[in-house]
Amino acid sequence: MRTVFYAISAAIGLGFAASAWGEDLIQIYDLAVRSDPTLKEAEQTLYSRREVKPQTRALLLPSLDLTAKAQYQRDETSGPSVFGTNRRRNDTYDSQSLTASVTQSVYNRADWIRLEQSDNTIAAAEAEYRNARIDLMVRTTRAYFDVLRAADAVGVQAALQRANERQLEQSRQRFEVGLVAITDVNESQAAYDRSRADLIGAEHRLNNQWETLRRIIGPVSIPLARLGARLPLKLPQPNDIDAWADAAVKNNYGVIAALEASRSAKKQIEIERSGHFPTFGLQAGYDLARTGAESGTDRDTGFVALTMRLPLYQGGSVTSRTRQAGYDLRAAQDRLDQARRQVLNAAKDAFRGIISSISDVQARHAAVVSAHSALESTQAGLEVGTRTQVDVLNAQQLLFQAEFDYLSARYDYIVNGVLLHQATSTLSRDVLVKSNAWLNPEDRVPPPSY
Repeated sequence: MRTVFYAISAAIGLGFAASAWGEDLIQIYDLAVRSDPTLKEAEQTLYSRREVKPQTRALLLPSLDLTAKAQYQRDETSGPSVFGTNRRRNDTYDSQSLTASVTQSVYNRADWIRLEQSDNTIAAAEAEYRNARIDLMVRTTRAYFDVLRAADAVGVQAALQRANERQLEQSRQRFEVGLVAITDVNESQAAYDRSRADLIGAEHRLNNQWETLRRIIGPVSIPLARLGARLPLKLPQPNDIDAWADAAVKNNYGVIAALEASRSAKKQIEIERSGHFPTFGLQAGYDLARTGAESGTDRDTGFVALTMRLPLYQGGSVTSRTRQAGYDLRAAQDRLDQARRQVLNAAKDAFRGIISSISDVQARHAAVVSAHSALESTQAGLEVGTRTQVDVLNAQQLLFQAEFDYLSARYDYIVNGVLLHQATSTLSRDVLVKSNAWLNPEDRVPPPSY
């Protein structure tokens, strides 16, 4: 196993003191919870949706209104009096009125259904928020290991560049003493130049992966702990793809949100249909009116009224809105079906991904051992003249590629496990803690210097 990590460790200068720790996956996730704007948006959306129920409940509760009015008036009147003479009157006065009223809905079918619908709206929002938290765990895990994967690529390319540089120096020395032709030097030079270009590209991709992570955790520069050499490969428990698929369809928060949305859409049909139903309301109040007019009178009036409103014809709008709600219901049911199919497919893909990742990791490890043996044999053949410089360069390239593929397969195994838990909505901080235990905080990836 030492051979696998030698190239990377040598390339980026690892071997920090024991006190130099890198941030692990849990620390990065905790930082993401505090900083990720997508999760914050989902949280505020949840708070907003929770206000739907108090608003719908308010429609069923009494409302108290107080209306006050103060008015200044100037009246100028003229006309014949009862005795046939012209009569003119100028009157300037103030008037005030105060009305207090209580209104209570006695029966409104739509309002009662809206109260029931608010439970579905809030339940959907709760599920969407929980789904957003799980999505943050997945995004953080992927971004974290994408940085490690890109750092491994840089390490492999840097080690390959140094190896090609040594081969170039050896080729020049052999050419100077007449042991090889100039073509071997040219081949070594081409391989070295190609490895330099590949290293530049790998460093660029590493910086991009850091920026992807920073979109989640904010513009911070902290080292990341690498994956340790020990990675236990375990099959999913239970080892039954149908059990995981059934759990995903039943428990996935995205499916639950879509289910609650379809239930809400079904209630909306009844709300719109209620436009044909009568409504009853009760109103009671007291009215005080005072005036300074010469011919005016003060008035104190108490009133109680029971009103009934029966919509007879509204231009067909109620029927149209009911049809529209029916279409919305079918669309919501189709979205529910899409969500179920999506999580079913995601659960099965992740389950198969874990199975294949275990085999892939084992096969890649064997490929590293074989590639290392092949390189040693090719180098020995070059010494005795049975192999060419090109053969050595190709064997060297295959070894470093095999090392990178092995390291990359290990990340795929972890990510597939996270995706399987995401599909069933069983992904939690405790699940991340198990993956976090495989990291080595003393072996870290430093952040970009710019």
